Amino acid sequence: MQSPPARYLVFGASGYVGSHLVPFLAERGHAVRAVSRRLDAMEARGWPGAELMAADALRPETLPAALEGVDTAFYLVHSMAAGKDFPALDRTAAAHFRDAAAQAGVRRIVYLGGLQPKGRSSTHLASRGETGELLRQGPVPVTELRAGVIIGPGSAAFEIIRDLVFHLPAMVTPRWVHSRSQPVALADVLEDLLALAQQPEAAGRTYDTGGPEVLSYKQLMEQFGALVGKRPIIVPLPVLTPRLSSYWLDLVTAVPANVARALIDGLEHDVLADDAALRALVPRRLTPYQEAAQAAFAAERAHWNESEGLAPPPGAEPPQGSGRRWAEGSMLYRQNRADLAYYAKHMSGQADARAPAAALWRVVEAIGGPNGYYYLDALWAVRAKLDELVGGSGLQRGRRDPAELHLGDVVDFWRVVSYERGRRLTLLAEMKMPGSAALTFEVQPQGEQTSRVVITASFHPAGVKGLVYWHALAPAHAFIFPGLAQAIARRAEAQPGS
Repeated sequence: MQSPPARYLVFGASGYVGSHLVPFLAERGHAVRAVSRRLDAMEARGWPGAELMAADALRPETLPAALEGVDTAFYLVHSMAAGKDFPALDRTAAAHFRDAAAQAGVRRIVYLGGLQPKGRSSTHLASRGETGELLRQGPVPVTELRAGVIIGPGSAAFEIIRDLVFHLPAMVTPRWVHSRSQPVALADVLEDLLALAQQPEAAGRTYDTGGPEVLSYKQLMEQFGALVGKRPIIVPLPVLTPRLSSYWLDLVTAVPANVARALIDGLEHDVLADDAALRALVPRRLTPYQEAAQAAFAAERAHWNESEGLAPPPGAEPPQGSGRRWAEGSMLYRQNRADLAYYAKHMSGQADARAPAAALWRVVEAIGGPNGYYYLDALWAVRAKLDELVGGSGLQRGRRDPAELHLGDVVDFWRVVSYERGRRLTLLAEMKMPGSAALTFEVQPQGEQTSRVVITASFHPAGVKGLVYWHALAPAHAFIFPGLAQAIARRAEAQPGS
């Protein structure tokens, strides 16, 4: 028996707002289909009650299945992370989605755009406005909600503030720190999106949303500091332009560089909301900035609480599998530290093996302890000694079993935090470092006698020290992880019967 058609579609579900809107809708009993280019990123979230599907607005052939049976589609796509050509990508994606929604019989598109400042708009904000115009050129009625700085875990603007305030006791900034905004709580944006989707009179209209306070970016950082016990010294310099400061941010924040640059380019002007029309339609209390920031921390703590219990009590049988996969911003992978960057740095390597996936998995599962690390063991030993010098355990803890692992097991200076037998293993680093690191091994069958191993390192830095640490090790990592993947593949091929 087929499941009933989804009423709500969240297109761009793996992004910041989308990854919160999906559970928000599901928890309220709505049928929701979550769609993104990356199915694995959505699966890692573990959303109960949501239908997951992969589609890409830049590949129009993938859209009909995603839109089938949908009444209302939330369009949350942007391409800032793609670099300077993102406006062209956004135009193409919007046109494809608009046409496919019309063909599928969608009744309403609800689009989250950006507030438009008076005067010249930045490339980012101009692109958000253009996307709305393109969506409105189709026959499906469009409701556009325009927001500025959104306060919640994962918001690029909020994460820039987090990284700066936690890790820079003093900073020189351009004049844009005096520009004003109306920071709006993530919870308020979600409520607005759903309310507008349910209001027939909102079809074909555009609304601004903002919080109850008008604050400069300097005030945003100072008030955030008051919440976390920091008093940043902020010194504006007129010679620093937004463009120059966007390059400076690359050195001090883990927010993806292309996203940070696009945001910073738009900070020369006040960006304020004219939200009278929205509040007349959807009247309610709005969340002040500091309360919204506290709610962001509370949401992160709740996520951490869901992840506790990975290590079994003494004498108890270890859990057999599963755990929580790596997902952007997960507090498990940030070790419950609010000062660690939400966004991680990544490096990976992969190799194909002329061996079945089962043989490849046996090698992956046996890593560490007496079996070593298969490639450049001397470097692993040096890293372990450095860990011991600063109070860590190094390689002294070993493994519980030389061949098998369970969720919560220790592997030298790692711990198993996600275990899917035959498919995926994630180790969380328990060594001393300025941040938090995880190493994921994924085994992918390619045929009856061929398979692939993909190794991904993820690192959530602790401010400038963490970023320096990551970049200092990047040259070594660039050959360690591909070399390790090759070594695992060759060992699997050498196993009897492979």
